[in-house]
Amino acid sequence: MECMTHITVDDAVEYISGICFKTGPPSRVGVELEWLVRDTRRPARLPERDRLLRAFSKAAALPLSGTLSLEPGGQWELSSAPAGSVRDLIAVTDQDLARVRRSASEAGFELVGLGHEPGHPPRRVLDDARYVAMERFFDRDNGSGRVMMCSTASIQVNVDAGVEDDGPDGYRDRWLLAHLLTPLLSWVFCRSERPNIWAALDPGRTAAPPLDSLEPRLAYAHYALDAKLCCVQRPDGADWHAPPGLTFREWIKAGVLDPDEPRAPTLDDLAYHLTTLFPPVRARGHLELRVLDALPGDLWRVPTALVTALFHDARAAEDARAALELTPIRKAATACFDAALSALERMDAPESLVAEVARFAEEDLP
Repeated sequence: MECMTHITVDDAVEYISGICFKTGPPSRVGVELEWLVRDTRRPARLPERDRLLRAFSKAAALPLSGTLSLEPGGQWELSSAPAGSVRDLIAVTDQDLARVRRSASEAGFELVGLGHEPGHPPRRVLDDARYVAMERFFDRDNGSGRVMMCSTASIQVNVDAGVEDDGPDGYRDRWLLAHLLTPLLSWVFCRSERPNIWAALDPGRTAAPPLDSLEPRLAYAHYALDAKLCCVQRPDGADWHAPPGLTFREWIKAGVLDPDEPRAPTLDDLAYHLTTLFPPVRARGHLELRVLDALPGDLWRVPTALVTALFHDARAAEDARAALELTPIRKAATACFDAALSALERMDAPESLVAEVARFAEEDLP
């Protein structure tokens, strides 16, 4: 099927099911680190836009293993390449982060690990059509969308979806485990208002899909089709706004965006729509766990190691499922950390990383 061919609902379900859960032996892990950027010369004020953009352009040109991108409020995001082990992931990300931090410092900026910047009103520094349309979409409900886009930062850990079979390596079990873990991860690692800000956004694109389905692919496909259009790609210079309240499913059935734009959706439109969904766990071929606050310093290594251990070690995954039934939540968290620490030792993780995770479990659980 060509990307510009108009699609049916069945086409859309087949497409989403095929690309959002790419199965195979689960062995890789990745991390995406967002940072708020603070002007070291004037830390009480938002960075001056042109200086910030110049500093970002210089940092983005560095020889990095991962990719550095700029978020709408000026946050910097370092996205790793997938790694075959937590040891490799930490090593290459540490190197990249050291280079990016040094570049930011030379330009008079500091990367700050904080879930929400409470001291300033949200300010968008990027004028991309996507962000203008997203801002307009979220403004129809309340001001939380602007705050989310411009004043929040997070850590995202990515793991492989898993294999077709049932069992701990199967994508069904891994999808469920990811969702079962999200309340615990949020409780342990979120110390800001960021979760409340996200909870105030359009639930059709930020809440979890139904988890009672025996087939996550179909559940996710229907979740995506029933989400409202946030923005629609158009030629350069055109406005990307979407008709209020129109879902992707309704666009397919109507065959037009509105009476003045008789345009039916294509696979390109659907692929783009999927990038505007922000559930706690997003299926992008792999699974993205999106509920973690940005953390100060190098504490990002702790949730990254915890999630990797619980997904890469079958015994730890089984122990985590049992732990998540415990109450209160602190007891469940302690048991999950114990399972992860045992797994990290079996996985030959660096001793310094194991010690860092153990210290956090001992001293920093809420």
